[in-house]
Amino acid sequence: MNNLNINKVTAAGLLIALGIIYGDIGTSPLYVFSAVINGKPISEALILGGLSCIIWTLTLQTTFKYVVLTLRADNKGEGGIFSLYTLVRRQRKWLVFPAMLGGAALLADGMITPPISITSAIEGLKNIHAMNEITENTIIIIVLIILCVLFFMQQFGTKSIGNMFGPIMSIWFLMLAVLGIAHIPNEFAVLKAFNPVYAIQLLTMYPSGFWILGAIFLCTTGAEALYSDLGHCGRGNIRISWIFVKSCLILNYLGQGAWLLNRSGAVYANQDLLNNADFMSKFPGALSIQNPFYEIMPDWFLLWGIIIATAAAIIASQALISGSFSLISEAMRLNLWPKMKIHYPTDAKGQLFIPGVNTMLFLGCCTIVLYFRSSGAMEAAYGLAITLCMLSTTVLFANFLISKRVAPALIWVFLFIYIGIESCFLIANLEKFPHGGFVTLIIGGGLFAVMYIWFRARKIKARYVEFVRVEEYIPKIEELSNDSTVPKYATHLVYLTGASNPKEIEHKIIHSILRGKPKRADIYWFVHVHTLDDPNTCEYLVEHIIPNDIIRVEFRLGFRMQPRLNLMFKKVVEDLVMNREVNITSRYESQQRNNMVGDFQFIVMEKFLSQDNELPFSELLVMRLYFWLKELSVSEERSFGLEQSNVAVEKFPLIVAPASNDKLKRIWLNDDE
Repeated sequence: MNNLNINKVTAAGLLIALGIIYGDIGTSPLYVFSAVINGKPISEALILGGLSCIIWTLTLQTTFKYVVLTLRADNKGEGGIFSLYTLVRRQRKWLVFPAMLGGAALLADGMITPPISITSAIEGLKNIHAMNEITENTIIIIVLIILCVLFFMQQFGTKSIGNMFGPIMSIWFLMLAVLGIAHIPNEFAVLKAFNPVYAIQLLTMYPSGFWILGAIFLCTTGAEALYSDLGHCGRGNIRISWIFVKSCLILNYLGQGAWLLNRSGAVYANQDLLNNADFMSKFPGALSIQNPFYEIMPDWFLLWGIIIATAAAIIASQALISGSFSLISEAMRLNLWPKMKIHYPTDAKGQLFIPGVNTMLFLGCCTIVLYFRSSGAMEAAYGLAITLCMLSTTVLFANFLISKRVAPALIWVFLFIYIGIESCFLIANLEKFPHGGFVTLIIGGGLFAVMYIWFRARKIKARYVEFVRVEEYIPKIEELSNDSTVPKYATHLVYLTGASNPKEIEHKIIHSILRGKPKRADIYWFVHVHTLDDPNTCEYLVEHIIPNDIIRVEFRLGFRMQPRLNLMFKKVVEDLVMNREVNITSRYESQQRNNMVGDFQFIVMEKFLSQDNELPFSELLVMRLYFWLKELSVSEERSFGLEQSNVAVEKFPLIVAPASNDKLKRIWLNDDE
């Protein structure tokens, strides 16, 4: 989506937005209020204060920061934390760290959102009188079955069922609004929650009120998805659809609050009523509120409500899973993640499937379900990691404002407000650490460690890479190409080079061609892939260093484009042949007479860590972990989409810091010996 139509609003675009970007934040009413009231006496101060915090969190954090401000930071129509990073990474080198931290936190969020959303939906079965004896183990089994089916279906893509997401989520949000509207008239006092004074009083005067922010934060955990899916939906569609979504969410929260005040407030307003048998028989649920989301549903609708909630939770999970695939794909292109195998299950734009990530998420989700066993316990772990992501986005967006020459005073105001708000959320969420928050921090920390190792190792390797001028070796390469005494290695020999300067080439490639057993070919191709900050660019440049002898091809690909070099290189060769810029006919006499195309042989240079290195312990540890990750990841040729039948891999030692041999001394034999 380009900048010309990113603000365009269409009915189809609005429906798509409802289906793919609001799953996480849209299913938050399933568990937010139950987390707010968990273990606390229900009072007007708690309900109105909690509602006020929710309303103003959705307004300040989701609406103003993300919908109004952050959506402006589009990279050729694309959004997300890595898109934002590519817009500012040339300003300050250290910005890669908040980008990696935010990416790792989003992935950790992708592991806990499916379990908590689906479990919260399925736990609604407890509210059905005929099923109120359903056990925790039964719910866990149902959730695990849903997760198994969900992750199994990822390999087939969502093109066939994706069109259903919008209508289903529309039904979900309308259901939220109707349920809320039905209960607000019972207690119009809940409308006072729009006054922020109630939020301030809850945080400052209510016992341990500040720590309730950890539960309040759950209402905005899906805000990052609004920005990440900018390229799929467009800024205009997101902003218009958010008005509808936010209205439905607030109406439902108000309805839950009204029900709580009406049903249970009287009990805690007069403690003597607790001992009144007549009152307790009239209000049997006054002390045993499970989840107000299901309590506000009429009995006849409860089963349908659970079905719709489960469908919405599955769609929310699908959005997080698909977003994780895109996030890892971008990280790989930015050299922040090991190479992984990527499939394209359908021809739908941007739809991809990464088996390794799918397996990682599946195992993580199942582990979380089995460890926490209930949505109430999962709430204790949820939110801590994503707070770090929001802080990272704040830092990156502030640097984006700097690049746009926004007045420094306004930038400092933005930083003061949002670092302040998000730091408060972070501190409040830290209370969750011993209750399960450590799980998401461990997951996020592990993912960040992988990104850091991959990034740091690339910096260490950069010391070793030696580039030479191509022109200095042209005569030798031409002489080798014409030397009939040397057996021909291939008609077309293709090397992948990392040299950005077209006049340079790695010394290791020259060594591969000329030293040892020389590789004679008719035409030498040097192929370079340049990753651009633009997301969807896909173009190439050709430089004929020596016409029909030495050719350099540079692919200029956006960070969201996959380097499928086998297909791309074939296209380049076809174009060059059509323009009569190159003759690919075999130069073997018998094949030349029959006008047969010569063979193409790709050479991939693969490093291994040499023992002849003297690195500091920290760097040695990084490099060993890097090569361990490299063994687990996809090989270079597969990551570039090359066919293995015409690819040769050459291994060479990586010597970053050559070991000294000063201690080795020669001894001389005496003449008498």
